[in-house]
Amino acid sequence: MPRARCADGPCFADNRRTPVPDTPPRVTVVVPTYNERENLPHLAAGLAGLELPALRLLVVDDGSPDGTGQVAEGLADTLPLRVDVLHRTAKDGLGRAYVAGMLRALDDGADVVIQMDADLSHPVSAVPEMLDVLARTDAAVVLGSRYVAGGSVAEDWAWHRKLLSRGANRYVDTILRLGVRDATAGFKAWRADALRSVGLDTIESNGYSFQVEMNHRAVRQGLRIAEVPIRFEERTEGASKMTLAVQWESALMPWRLRCNRA
Repeated sequence: MPRARCADGPCFADNRRTPVPDTPPRVTVVVPTYNERENLPHLAAGLAGLELPALRLLVVDDGSPDGTGQVAEGLADTLPLRVDVLHRTAKDGLGRAYVAGMLRALDDGADVVIQMDADLSHPVSAVPEMLDVLARTDAAVVLGSRYVAGGSVAEDWAWHRKLLSRGANRYVDTILRLGVRDATAGFKAWRADALRSVGLDTIESNGYSFQVEMNHRAVRQGLRIAEVPIRFEERTEGASKMTLAVQWESALMPWRLRCNRA
């Protein structure tokens, strides 16, 4: 299995190795959804195909009008995978959905919480490596990264999206100096104790800036972050949830975090 690509710096996993536990960790994959009925069954089938013991899928559905929540309810009957659904009536942003799902996962006894998008942009095949890095190093968080050696994005990604993504990461690093190559990444595996330490119930972000705020809090707590390379795919079904308001929040949040830190 390939090793994690970790850069120099205080917030990355080092080469110290810790014993692998005798029993497999209880892993909960938290997936927020809104109108993802076409993609969710494929994601769930991919997770089931990993055949990882103690793996659970927690779908956080924000009242999808296309019936995603109902589709999620039926997945447990067709797959060898535990699937739970957290139905929310308010559509108040990705960050709020993740916070609700992560808190539920911790309450239910998860040892590791993985966050993934429902649109199939994050490769399920990377999950075992992310878990391996958590088990064998002192990293508290593992990111599935597009921008470390070996990482990539789909060729059919529009040039302006590639430019925006690269620019956003440089922008965040210039302001916050997180030392993370893919600070806006949404594919992460967290140790449960790391999640508890960052204060989930006080997270401010509603949209995609949630990813940056979580990284910032982890670094401020002195937690180590590792990055493993992934290939980020373009969605084939459904529509992106990126709006102008979300982009504006993402632009302002690094400055708010820096000011709060000061």
